[in-house]
Amino acid sequence: MKNLKIAICLSISLLLFSSCSKILISMYGVKNSKHFTEKELIAWAKDYNIPQEDVFTLDSSYFSFLKNIDTLEVENHHSYVSDRSQPLQALYYDEKGDLVSYQINCYAGGFPNLKWNRNGNFETFTPKIQAPLDSTLTLKKHLAFFNKVSTSKIVSPDDYDYVVVVYWNRFMGRQSKRLIRYVQENAKLSKNKSVKIIYVNNDQIYADRNH
Repeated sequence: MKNLKIAICLSISLLLFSSCSKILISMYGVKNSKHFTEKELIAWAKDYNIPQEDVFTLDSSYFSFLKNIDTLEVENHHSYVSDRSQPLQALYYDEKGDLVSYQINCYAGGFPNLKWNRNGNFETFTPKIQAPLDSTLTLKKHLAFFNKVSTSKIVSPDDYDYVVVVYWNRFMGRQSKRLIRYVQENAKLSKNKSVKIIYVNNDQIYADRNH
């Protein structure tokens, strides 16, 4: 599993930050990252079946936060930063604001589509733990890195049993849509639990890093 994770992370990095084969990029459904207007973002969200009130963007300070985390706070600092810098993620927080399930593109595997439901991960709520959990990035701390757009509504974590943070983007269009669909369908398995899904777009961040 470790070797598979490294291979997927490397593949995604090559797709994002180098002039890889256009055929390979096309098969994964990856487009060039670019800057966008708020109007474009809201239109993308509609196309991705994301409620407009749940659309947020990732602030650039997030990567500075990761870079400056004390190496004594986390085990295997390099791997920690690499995991949390990935473009597609789903983080499940419980009512205490603790991370209880974590899904990342690196661990999903699969080609030409990432296999989010590998080993039946999404067949239970919360999903089976895929990526390592830690207590460094609590929900409260994480929310501070999300920027509202004009359609966004303030999220009150205390109103929900679970809050799910989904990182999505347009440049990994098909893969983003599949992750969103898995998360939305999985939330239906929560039965009598209240679940809030927050969709955090990171297109701008990667566009900035590529220019």
